Order: sequence, then C-alpha cells, then structure tokens
Amino acid sequence: MREILGRRRRLLSKRNDKGPEFLGAALTFATEWQWPVLPGVAPDPQGRARCGCPDPECTVPGAHPFDPGLLAATTDARMVRWWWGNRPAAPIVLATGAAGGKAPCAVSLPALAASRALALLDRRGMRLGPVVAAPTRWALLVKPYSMEQLGELLYAKDFVPGSLRFHGEGGYLALPPSETGQGAIRWERAPLPGSANPWVPDVEAVVDAVVDALTRTGVSAPEL
Repeated sequence: MREILGRRRRLLSKRNDKGPEFLGAALTFATEWQWPVLPGVAPDPQGRARCGCPDPECTVPGAHPFDPGLLAATTDARMVRWWWGNRPAAPIVLATGAAGGKAPCAVSLPALAASRALALLDRRGMRLGPVVAAPTRWALLVKPYSMEQLGELLYAKDFVPGSLRFHGEGGYLALPPSETGQGAIRWERAPLPGSANPWVPDVEAVVDAVVDALTRTGVSAPEL
C-alpha cells in the first residue's frame, strides 16, 4: 500500500511540477499587462485528449473556463495566487476584449494555414504582435474591437475563409505555457522580453493581410 501511495505522490508531483511557471505567467499577464485571466479546466487525467468538464464531446479539452466562469476573469494578484495555488496545473485562460478594452482580442486559423500566412507576411515586412500556437490552431493577438466593427469589416470583404475565428469581447483564449487536452500552448511569436504591455496590431490590418496571404498562397484552410 505504501508503494502505491508513493507512486501516486510521484505522479502528482510530476503533473504539478510546472505550477510555479504557470503562476508566474498568470501573474505577468494579470498584473503587468492588465490582461484578465482565470484558470481553465484541466484535461481529464483518465484521458489526455478528453476534457475535465462534463461535456464528453468538448472540442477544446482543458482550454476553456468552467468553474469559475468567464466573468470571474481578473487582474487581481491575490485572486490569481489563490487560484493557481489551489490548481497549479490549470491552463491560463485570457478573457479576450475584457477589462474595459485593455485585454487584446485575437484572430485564429488552422496551424498549417497560419504558418504559411505568417511566412508570407514576414517576407512583406508586416509587423505582427504576439502569436499563440496551439497544436491545431494559431491565434494572432490584435487590439480590442467591437462586434459592430468586426461586422463592418467582414461585410466589406468579397470572401472570408470559414476557418477564421474571432475571439472578441465575451470570448477566451488559452495562453502559454498552458497544457491542454490537445497538447501544449506556446508562443510562436513571443512578446518582447520586459514588455510593459505588448504591442498588438489593428484587427483590420490582420484580417486584410491574412485573407490576402491565404488567397495568394492557395492554402486550403479546413474548418478545425
């Protein structure tokens, strides 16, 4: 029995060994950058590709809020310490477009299409902000926008790939170095070290550039 308990302790220790890293990142987002965050649902320990939430068909396992809900997102250091003190392995979830417009929004697309689009934009010399990479999708952080602004932008387009997703006010996004049911979340383009508040571009510039890049590269961006 002692051997089994000892093995269980080792497994729990290994599972939580990134706790200080997660807490440090969450505090940076919340207190230095004023991005409201909250803990996401951890992946189901019985099946990594499954979510710990009650939905057996969850499409973003571990990478979304559940308890507490999205409205609980905060920049308060005491609350952040309490959350990750109790749940050290919890993914870090950003409430996009929250905090009175201080939190960034995002535009995401499938990883392969995003990789090719970013390569083309680099060749053109376009300045991009931080880019969050999940195993299946990448998200380009942008300045906060309203639903009216987004609607006008999309209405003016002749074509917008259906695989583009928009994370605006009331949305969320898992941030590095989270571990989710689909794998690790990392920075494809990290904020500059020591950034007081990372620079992000306007949503119009990003949507225009990404749609044009996808069209010119002939990338077929499937719905993911």
